[in-house]
Amino acid sequence: MNHTNGPAPDGRVFCRGTAVCLNGRGLLAIGPSGSGKSQLALELMARGATLVADDGVWLTADTLMERPDTAPRMIEARGIGLLNATTLQSAPLTLVVDLSRTEPDRLPPPRTVEAPGGTVPLILGKDHPFLAAAICQYLTQGRAE
Repeated sequence: MNHTNGPAPDGRVFCRGTAVCLNGRGLLAIGPSGSGKSQLALELMARGATLVADDGVWLTADTLMERPDTAPRMIEARGIGLLNATTLQSAPLTLVVDLSRTEPDRLPPPRTVEAPGGTVPLILGKDHPFLAAAICQYLTQGRAE
């Protein structure tokens, strides 16, 4: 992933992104500022997801997303303000959504991205008209191959 910093002394890697967990499966939304990371997280939270952290998480060698100790228990709602949120300390990294790239295919092949701990499924989500609903279904029922 291109949104990470070098490893910390304990081997974790810090990644700029917003992380939520739904049905025991964690999602990491990555992309530049203003790309919709927090918006996607808020839409998923409205569908039952729990926030791990907004604006950055630690990725571990055992494919976990960990909430930074200093992360506030809030999420940014652009144009509204900071909203309080229930959070999790960690969640398994199950899916990465890249909000900087548009999916060119109607039925895309399985895409992956390398993360600490291994390969993780990747969805290219920029400008997707019903991304939150599709991600909710993905995290609860999986993708048909």
